[in-house]
Amino acid sequence: MKKKSFIIAALVLMCVLMVGTKAYADTTTFSVPKVNLSVDNSTSPTDYVDNIKILILLTVLTLLPSIIIMTTCFTRIIVVFGFLKSALGTQNAPPSQVLVGLALFLTFFIMMPTYTQINNTAVQPYINNQISQTQAITTGEKPLKTFMLKQTYQKDLQLFLEEAKITKKIPNDQIPMHVIVPAFIISELKTAFIMGFLLYVPFMIIDFVVASVLMSMGMFMVPPAMISLPFKLLLFVMVDGWYLIVKSLIISFS
Repeated sequence: MKKKSFIIAALVLMCVLMVGTKAYADTTTFSVPKVNLSVDNSTSPTDYVDNIKILILLTVLTLLPSIIIMTTCFTRIIVVFGFLKSALGTQNAPPSQVLVGLALFLTFFIMMPTYTQINNTAVQPYINNQISQTQAITTGEKPLKTFMLKQTYQKDLQLFLEEAKITKKIPNDQIPMHVIVPAFIISELKTAFIMGFLLYVPFMIIDFVVASVLMSMGMFMVPPAMISLPFKLLLFVMVDGWYLIVKSLIISFS
């Protein structure tokens, strides 16, 4: 009985809603609101240009992390630090945030001469309305191209030149950025892997020695990594490892 009463009440409610909706639709007319787009009530072309410049600047800021990673020495530094952490066998020491922060500050230190040159020859003249935006971009690319080409293997650069159908020999400052950047990245990865391999060798020797000693003593159940880790840390501290690695990274870009 209760079930039938519930069904009847539901049907009555649906009828009321349908009637009310139809009556509302008959007495109400819907209109699409008008939308007016404006940029700070700009009245002159200069105002529009300034607003567009701000929009471009905000867009560049969103791509800034990728630009820093792909066109600076950050890639080589962070990859070498990753190999070092893996070779030592430490999982959370030092933390990844510390390594990334150190890599960023080393990047700023190494790239400072290039950034200073870009600022003096392109950014400041453009801000002072001495050169146009196109001239500023062209002038600012030259120091960055010089830095990247200095670290790029000729074989890698030639690969992208051929794939871009650039067969004639052109000056370095006229090579497009879309050719230089990928060649620079794979060259940086190659150099970083070479440095990482050289970092692995002494720590790998310690692992072999510890594993051989444990095997000769019949201690098969003891993980060699647990015994070799203190010796690797001791070796790294005794030779002042951080000083040597950071010095090697800085010299590799000189």
